[in-house]
Amino acid sequence: MSRVLFHVQHLLGVGHVARAASLTRGMTAAGLDATVVIGGEPVPNANFGGAEVVQLPWVRAADTSFKTLLDSTGRPVDAGFFERRRDLLLDLFAVRKPDALLIEHYPFGRRKFGAELEPLIAAAKADSAPVLCSLRDVLVEKGEGKKSAKAIAIVLKSFDKVFVHGDPSVLGLELTFPRAIEIADRIAYTGYVVDRRPRTTSSGDTAAGHHEIIVSIGGGAVGLELLRAAIGAKRLSAGGGRLWRLLAGANLAEADFQALRAEAPNGLIVERARPDFRELLKRAALSVSQAGYNTLMDILEARCRNILVPFAAGSESEQMFRARVFEERRLVRVLDERALSPETLARAVDAALAAPPPVESGGIDLSGVETTARLILAMIATKRG
Repeated sequence: MSRVLFHVQHLLGVGHVARAASLTRGMTAAGLDATVVIGGEPVPNANFGGAEVVQLPWVRAADTSFKTLLDSTGRPVDAGFFERRRDLLLDLFAVRKPDALLIEHYPFGRRKFGAELEPLIAAAKADSAPVLCSLRDVLVEKGEGKKSAKAIAIVLKSFDKVFVHGDPSVLGLELTFPRAIEIADRIAYTGYVVDRRPRTTSSGDTAAGHHEIIVSIGGGAVGLELLRAAIGAKRLSAGGGRLWRLLAGANLAEADFQALRAEAPNGLIVERARPDFRELLKRAALSVSQAGYNTLMDILEARCRNILVPFAAGSESEQMFRARVFEERRLVRVLDERALSPETLARAVDAALAAPPPVESGGIDLSGVETTARLILAMIATKRG
């Protein structure tokens, strides 16, 4: 059985981990023996389909600027921290002897982790194991600066393929990373990564979600303002007579979570994110959410009426860019976070409820899970051949 070592580093939200979990389940289903290395905070509910999961000493971003990285004690990390992680990774590589190394996002991001990743890449190349990048469809950083040039140089030197988890007929990488043309021969589009697990219910609660307005912020620590606006919007919206269900991310501070519950009016439920989220969407009258990659794919699969409020704090532009592209295809409705208020959200809710359901997403490649596994197997076979 061919072995894959998959390095995943999340810093703020958990979207990267959720996408990596879907990809890993696809690998194991295709017969690959996957080991996943997690470098961020543990994500207890992540389902990697039985693959081995190794937790490194974890690190997270202090805020949305991503300039300061903190360890599990809340202290800024130093060079020694990365040296310890480097040694753990090299020991793991020596034991597992993977046939392929898959790295999420680097070198297009996570550049501060080069001290641990470059020695790992060198070990893979010394063993003739393909070095592969797992990359989402939209990059935050645009332009031609030194960081872009550095990413191109690393790909050309060390990476056999860059798997872009998107559809070039919808969003080519060059739209947010113009220098992609320089590595065109290394890029392979996989299609979008969609969670295709059988839908589940939480504690047998099959009534939850029916004709409700579901407001969600994913599993990360951001999105509090959207939840606050939703509480005010319920009082103003013509859809206020429906049950509204607010789903707070697992990493939202407990004090903020309890404050939301205390403020909630009748007919509004505040609870933590649920494992049956995709089932709720299928039954909902309307989804109101941020516009992360995974949430958008869940919405497309459920074909529910929706409002996207893309996260745009700091320099973040990824969610808005993708949301606008899908809005042009009449698959989503977008409310700019900068214009978010109870009043604007109430008007958006009323307009969305009155509109017909979104058109089908036919024509968009949603085979990212299966295609990624197939491409990895092909890369391993080519190297062996």
